Amino acid sequence: MKKLILTLLVALPMSVFAQKFAHFNSAEIIQAMPEYTAAQTEMQNQGKQYEEELKRMQDELRTKAEEYQKNEATMVDAVKQRRMQELEDLNQRLEQYYQTSQQELQKLQQTKLAEITEKVQKAVKEVGVAGGYVYIMDVTAGIPYISDTLSTDVTSQVKTKLGLK
Repeated sequence: MKKLILTLLVALPMSVFAQKFAHFNSAEIIQAMPEYTAAQTEMQNQGKQYEEELKRMQDELRTKAEEYQKNEATMVDAVKQRRMQELEDLNQRLEQYYQTSQQELQKLQQTKLAEITEKVQKAVKEVGVAGGYVYIMDVTAGIPYISDTLSTDVTSQVKTKLGLK
């Protein structure tokens, strides 16, 4: 019985060292993906459309404000109040549009990046299973130290799995 326990205690540290660890760089992989480039282009185009509409609304507000200031002295009070209310309403619509457009851009970014990240995670899992790795860590996640001698860099394998160069 003592021999069995002694053998287990000696073999246990060896089995720990037999485990395989790997790491990869998700930022490098994601930036190489055509889906990422397409998502960036789509977000930029959407952002430009929002900016153009916002500029149009700002120009409209500026024009109406200038017209109001130019004619304010000759307006009756009822017309002044109605025009002031129109300017305030337009300003509120402009602010609401800005907030909504920012939220929509953020939602689009989250959706696109979630799709890309999911694809990368699936490829990492496949590489991990095929390579028999215990852990595969992402170096862009802020891990303070990863030993290059004890951990294998599988970034290129993940890229290959995703069909990237």
